Amino acid sequence: MSDLPIRLRDVTLAEAGMLDGWASSPEIRGEFNDFGQPPDNRAEIREALAKGPLRNERNGEMIVERVSDGVPIGLVSWHEVHYGPPPASRAWNIGISLIPEARGHGYGGLAQGLLADELFATTDANRVEASTDVDNLAEQRALEKAGFVHEGIQRGAQYRAGTYHDLVTYSRLRDDP
Repeated sequence: MSDLPIRLRDVTLAEAGMLDGWASSPEIRGEFNDFGQPPDNRAEIREALAKGPLRNERNGEMIVERVSDGVPIGLVSWHEVHYGPPPASRAWNIGISLIPEARGHGYGGLAQGLLADELFATTDANRVEASTDVDNLAEQRALEKAGFVHEGIQRGAQYRAGTYHDLVTYSRLRDDP
């Protein structure tokens, strides 16, 4: 039994409406996840949820849930990236979005650490990575608390809010302490 204040779990079909609300709210997405685009095709997400969890061999999403009251407070997601043709060159790129009232409590670092642990336990990937805006200091601290190592800057990598932004890249390797 874990003493952590949060856990990760699969999204349920009953939560589709909540996810719709989160996806359409700039306040919930936050300034660093608001790309000024309409939300993903929500009907496709409902169809996928009707068939099972929102995860497959290429990507996925899970709910971040507060243990004390079972309230969903955000989402973690992942998708595969490749650094060469052999399957062993696959890595996971992760992301997180927490509702505003859940920010600033250390949940982000815990959730991303749990997700990296899950991906290492259930896949053969050697690398889990994340990138965040150079101005997103809270996310940088969260990644460091989750055991991710700062690797460098991706200049002009992300187009958001009408301009290009530099991203800071972090990673955890399977054999990192």
